[in-house]
Amino acid sequence: MHRCKSSIAARRGLIALVFFLSVPISFQSAWGQNVDWTTAITRVAEKSIPAVAHINITQTREVAAPFFGAPFPPDFFGGPGPKKFKRTLRGIGSGVIIKPDGYILTNNHVVEGATTIQVVLPSGEEYRAKVIGKDPKTDLAVIKVPAKNQLPFLKFGNSDNVVVGQWVIAIGHPRGLSQSVSQGIVSATHRRGITDPSTYQDFLQTDAAINPGSSGGPLLNLSGEVIGINAVIASASGGFEGIGFSIPSNIAVYVMNELITHGKVERGWLGVSVQDVTYELARKSGLKKNAGALVIEITQGSPAEKAGLKKGDIILEYNGRPVSDSAFLQNDVAVAKSGSSVKLAVLRDGKRITVPVTIGSQATASKLMAASVKKRLGIDVRPVSEKETEKFGLPENPGVAVKSVDKRGPLGREGIESEDILLEIEGEPISGPDAFDQFISAIPSGSKIVITVLNHRTGQVGSISVKLK
Repeated sequence: MHRCKSSIAARRGLIALVFFLSVPISFQSAWGQNVDWTTAITRVAEKSIPAVAHINITQTREVAAPFFGAPFPPDFFGGPGPKKFKRTLRGIGSGVIIKPDGYILTNNHVVEGATTIQVVLPSGEEYRAKVIGKDPKTDLAVIKVPAKNQLPFLKFGNSDNVVVGQWVIAIGHPRGLSQSVSQGIVSATHRRGITDPSTYQDFLQTDAAINPGSSGGPLLNLSGEVIGINAVIASASGGFEGIGFSIPSNIAVYVMNELITHGKVERGWLGVSVQDVTYELARKSGLKKNAGALVIEITQGSPAEKAGLKKGDIILEYNGRPVSDSAFLQNDVAVAKSGSSVKLAVLRDGKRITVPVTIGSQATASKLMAASVKKRLGIDVRPVSEKETEKFGLPENPGVAVKSVDKRGPLGREGIESEDILLEIEGEPISGPDAFDQFISAIPSGSKIVITVLNHRTGQVGSISVKLK
């Protein structure tokens, strides 16, 4: 008897559920529009798929011919050394058509090092693309195809309006499966520390499925606006595990316009090293919450020094916008024009003050930071060459090579020589000269750091501890 009642109740519940799902559901979206949920994804897919490109990459590398799994030594037979052959590597990715005349936005890592870039449009048209500009700091790039006709393109939404729990749609070419659509929600906003710490990060996190080949594709809201460019997944298996990251549209639009206009990104510079405000510091400083950016180091000759900022200052606002954390400040400064004036609300010794600052340029920053590194470590650095990368079997972004060294400087006294390669600082890989200079400039004076070094004479890798001036 009880079982029959339960069965009847279950059937009634099922009927009610089916009925509920069959009724068109309309709700007020975050953009003030009524959205019919039963057709929302279909409508966005129909509108957006024609503007999502499939990108095929070919990369040709010259490598030494192997001998029983290992390269010939240069003098193995008393001759000039091993012959070389060309190895062709292939990759895939996605891109968003952003202008009707053939401009396409994608990830930098999709096109980085590409010998040829072949773009396939949903219409079936194929084009050879050229690179307009790349920005490794945000992992974005713009390419262009010589389109015969006006192409469909997507519009961007305001990523500052994105909220956790919002429905989103991802479109791309995962593992070469063209025009794949997946849906999910925004799991979190303002995710940092996902990739290289020297890059500009402010990711949207989503559980919409993103897989290899989806990189560079759009993350869309239910109005069909691009709110992110899919870039990274967190995965132990190499496949999607419910944690994907997209570059917010507001960052993407700024970088995209800079690349199209200048071929590179001109960034603003303040000249401070900052860290997040901890709960303990916030309580000690009388702040209601642990928000803001604590100044821990100021570069000599920087806009911050000229404006009178000091170590220990807590930057609370940037041009009237509350500073949530250090990454927020870094990203806002980066998109500011060199020479522009901004006002910082600063907490100093328990008092709130306003500090006007004139934003500097990253070009000036690079020169000053390189000079700082030379003073603090006694070295100049350069990128690691392709020849050195092949010789020592180094990965991509293999560190920096020592261009010159002062034997009386901190590294010179430790036996570091010109042509040695610095691989890591405190266990963190070094991605290039700019990242190295920035990292060293941000470390407080008197700190001890451990640097992983490759000896250019022997190829052996070891670590040294050095104290910074």
